[in-house]
Amino acid sequence: MSATLPFPGPAVQVNGLTKRFGSFTAIDDVSLTIAPGRIHGLLGRNGAGKTTLMQLITGQDFATRGEIRVFGGAPTENARVLQDICFIKESQRYPEDFQPKHVLRSAPWFFENWDADFADRLVEEFRVPLGRRMKKLSRGQLSAVGVIVGLASRAPLTFFDEPYLGLDAVARQLFYDRLLEDFSEHPRTVVLSTHLIDEVANLLEQVIVIDQGRILLDEDAEALRTSATTVVGQRGAVDAFVHGREVLHREGLGGLASVTVGGLEPTDRAAAAAAGLELAPVSLQQLIVRKTAISTTGIEQSA
Repeated sequence: MSATLPFPGPAVQVNGLTKRFGSFTAIDDVSLTIAPGRIHGLLGRNGAGKTTLMQLITGQDFATRGEIRVFGGAPTENARVLQDICFIKESQRYPEDFQPKHVLRSAPWFFENWDADFADRLVEEFRVPLGRRMKKLSRGQLSAVGVIVGLASRAPLTFFDEPYLGLDAVARQLFYDRLLEDFSEHPRTVVLSTHLIDEVANLLEQVIVIDQGRILLDEDAEALRTSATTVVGQRGAVDAFVHGREVLHREGLGGLASVTVGGLEPTDRAAAAAAGLELAPVSLQQLIVRKTAISTTGIEQSA
């Protein structure tokens, strides 16, 4: 079976998905398509529903209502579908006496595309002590074991639920580099759940933002990056320029103003320059924070 296209349609198709825990609604009528062969970012605040959504998609929990299809099949209790999924999470549990070497030896039983040579290389790069008991590993070492399994599995659909938060900055960058390198040689569908938006921004091809169990954004990352600009200058000139435009964020100091607006055409940029205004790009993290602030409150956020 190909690691790239085990199914000709979407990697994941979710329709009307709801998950309740008693009176609490964790996932609220979500419909979502995850295209194959791309790196997706699943972004949102703590408690937004990211982990619950991934658990439902990977067949680890049952939905209250709605439909999930992974490579064309329902994931729950479906060995054909589950063999193409790798779900790595920060709070991964292991048997009491397991050591990293046991994890890596057992991985080929679950992942038919497992690359042992790649795993060995990653063990050296992340400096994982293979013979130490899992419960004796540091948080960073535990995180490293998870990302090694996720990368070397080469599963057609791989979820990383923030397992790299335990890594220091150098190790996180190593993870990003190896993910991008291996993805280019062995394309598959990857979903990264993270709070570290700016760190992963250059990896993402699709951005999905969830808040309070609902999808707020599902957009192509490149289109999203170019969908807003910050206009800086004298308050009067800025106010005149942004009048009638979509305002995502506004702040000011004295006679100066900084306003983030929706995408600008080349003629708009020329007009801004003629008015003596400066235009600055907006980082993906800033853009998501500002768009979701408006979506959740219905009002423009001010500094």
